[in-house]
Amino acid sequence: MLIKRTPASVARKLGNFGAFDPELKRRNISGLIHGSKLDREIWDEFHKNWNTLVLRARNLRESLGDTPKDLIEIEFPKGPSEREIKGKQRIHQSFFRQAVLSSYEYTCCITGINIPECLTASHIVPWSISEKYRTDPTNGLCLSATFDRLFDNGLITISNNLNVVISGKLLKTSGPSYDLVCSYHMKPIIPPKRFLPSAERLKWHYENIFLH
Repeated sequence: MLIKRTPASVARKLGNFGAFDPELKRRNISGLIHGSKLDREIWDEFHKNWNTLVLRARNLRESLGDTPKDLIEIEFPKGPSEREIKGKQRIHQSFFRQAVLSSYEYTCCITGINIPECLTASHIVPWSISEKYRTDPTNGLCLSATFDRLFDNGLITISNNLNVVISGKLLKTSGPSYDLVCSYHMKPIIPPKRFLPSAERLKWHYENIFLH
């Protein structure tokens, strides 16, 4: 391993961080009880700052001699500032996709489609709206390409109790569109193994994007 630690020692360290995770506590899952003061400081620094965490982790991997495959052969615009901006965006996008899709086990949370090439890591609060949540997996849903477009355009949303809600605009239709889309109305999504979608950001999508 790059960090010269055994899998068991890494698992113990993750267990230490798990003791501070409010989402695990909500699900009655407790981490290890022997976390240090430094563990707490690291958790407090990064758990709400995914953007910095992702870049720091990437820089650390590169400093240890690991060349990230997703950045190989990517051409960035000329000029150092543009390269830096585009590079950060590419790193953020790559991490977000991997984190969200793996959390949902590469399965669309609405349809159950599990063809990776057809799946998208959809932002609940769009990338262009909030830089803060760009890499936060709790701001993501794994959706097939069609349902990603429907979600982005406000024709569907996900309720706080994780049910699919179809826009009244579509519920008035008939034929194939109704059969293929509206049949999911008020049905529960397939929940992720990790990183449940944020109730706060689902509420934002319902109030700001969804077409009632």
